[in-house]
Amino acid sequence: MMKQTKITLATTLFFIASIAHIWAIITGNDTVRIYTKPMLLTLLAVVYLVSATKPNFWYVLGMFFCFVGDVLLMFKGDDFFMYGIAAFLLAHVVYIKVTVGFLQQDLTIKIVSSALPFVVFFGVLLYLIALNLNEMLIPVVVYGITISTFGSVALLNYRGEKSTENLWLFIGAIIFILSDSLIALDKFYEPNEIYSVTIMITYILAQFLICKTMIVKSNLKN
Repeated sequence: MMKQTKITLATTLFFIASIAHIWAIITGNDTVRIYTKPMLLTLLAVVYLVSATKPNFWYVLGMFFCFVGDVLLMFKGDDFFMYGIAAFLLAHVVYIKVTVGFLQQDLTIKIVSSALPFVVFFGVLLYLIALNLNEMLIPVVVYGITISTFGSVALLNYRGEKSTENLWLFIGAIIFILSDSLIALDKFYEPNEIYSVTIMITYILAQFLICKTMIVKSNLKN
């Protein structure tokens, strides 16, 4: 009973912080936004740690990199943007490692077909923003390949075992890619005020779905 109370409390606090952060973006309240953004991954990590019977070190490390990225992207300037993207790049690499660990051994033949939709999507996105990338071309390509790989292995994992938790992971990966794509469109294609809200809503939802998957995966081992 005590554990369930902790899980409920941590989850409630996470959603309160999420709603407060989205409200702060909509209303332009920078004070609330500054305080709530670092709380998002911190509280989600608490949700995971109190829920998982045997926490996965690599997933927690990935969450830490996302936390660092969130903090860095709060600051203005290209240097902070680059460092923030680098932190998220590391987070995606860790998420890929964790997801690959879930894969069954007989899925090799499905790798190409699982990767194809993400390659096409990234190709279209790159076509739209390429002229405005300049010196950011290589970093964006590297990041795009990485998040496309995350989406591919998440789809591959779901095709190998169509469980509810694998579906959550797959949907979470897609929404994460959508969130990152909106950042790219906002910065390198056509800035729009609505992007800032949409980016955070999709980001929060993606992280929550991935967390739900990791909790179930952890508890299935016991």
